[in-house]
Amino acid sequence: MRRDRVTSSVLRSVGYDPDTAVLEIEFVSGDVYRYFAVPPSVHRGLVDSASPGAYFNRTISDRYPTRQKYD
Repeated sequence: MRRDRVTSSVLRSVGYDPDTAVLEIEFVSGDVYRYFAVPPSVHRGLVDSASPGAYFNRTISDRYPTRQKYD
């Protein structure tokens, strides 16, 4: 999945697949996680947020099924 960079001290990049509602987030640590059943509005809110890290903590973290992605 293609991810776009975001300006954040916590998140490095974000990708989204609207067909499967999967949100993929790369953290500054290099870890990549996939979040499932994420509505398009949540993805848009994340990338449009003035503080993507705060938006992630408030709206995404611990609210959607997740799995770490290993290459």
